[in-house]
Amino acid sequence: MFAALRHVSFGVRDALEIALVAYMLYRVLLLIHGTRAVQMLTGIVVLVVLYGLAWVTQLTMITYLLGLLFTYGAFAGVVIFQPELRQALAHLGQSRVTRLLRRMAESEVTEEVVAALERLSQSGIGAIIAVEREMALGEYVASGSALQAKVSADLLATIFTPYSPLHDGAVIIRGDTVIGAGCILPLSQAQITDRALGTRHRAAMGLAEESDAIVFVVSEETATISSARDGRLTRSVTSAQIRDLMAGREVRVTGEAPAFR
Repeated sequence: MFAALRHVSFGVRDALEIALVAYMLYRVLLLIHGTRAVQMLTGIVVLVVLYGLAWVTQLTMITYLLGLLFTYGAFAGVVIFQPELRQALAHLGQSRVTRLLRRMAESEVTEEVVAALERLSQSGIGAIIAVEREMALGEYVASGSALQAKVSADLLATIFTPYSPLHDGAVIIRGDTVIGAGCILPLSQAQITDRALGTRHRAAMGLAEESDAIVFVVSEETATISSARDGRLTRSVTSAQIRDLMAGREVRVTGEAPAFR
């Protein structure tokens, strides 16, 4: 063996391959760290060690059974590690090109939401639109009507048309899809200091207090657009401020007294 090792050459390409494999193993370990996959992986290592011991000690039956387990266990592993594999593929999909395409899609959604809010405000039609972020809003979708429709200004304006079946609740947007309409949102229990604010504003604040969603409200009385985020209500927001909020940028408001306390 040592004589054969003398003839092994180690070059830059070999070092590069070892570094790449080590990095991939490191990323895999980071991915499964703190999940049940670690315990399952430990079990697999134990089985491999048992197989090696059985092979060395020539325990034929155990070697045969473990060989069958490893042969068909690969298919079972795909099912068992399905959440981890899905997460790994999602991480692979987060490339620069993918993020660029996602930002382009988010920009289109933002313009549709801005156009809808402007149209509703000009018509004096009350509306409440919640944009989902990291925290899922599925429980609130269950209180209304589930939808799977691409976000568009025409759709949003149609939903909030007075006397339509879904106009009296909230619309919930996930990504570029309207996933719910006519949804009931939790009402904020904070004290209202501005009596011009109604139930829609209280519902927007309630959702902003319990989630990281961005909620936009069009007032029927004043036709102004307000936004609620991180438990804070901002009144009379402009189209530029709406775009900033949708992009995750901080919106500075000066000279405005708090509507809730």
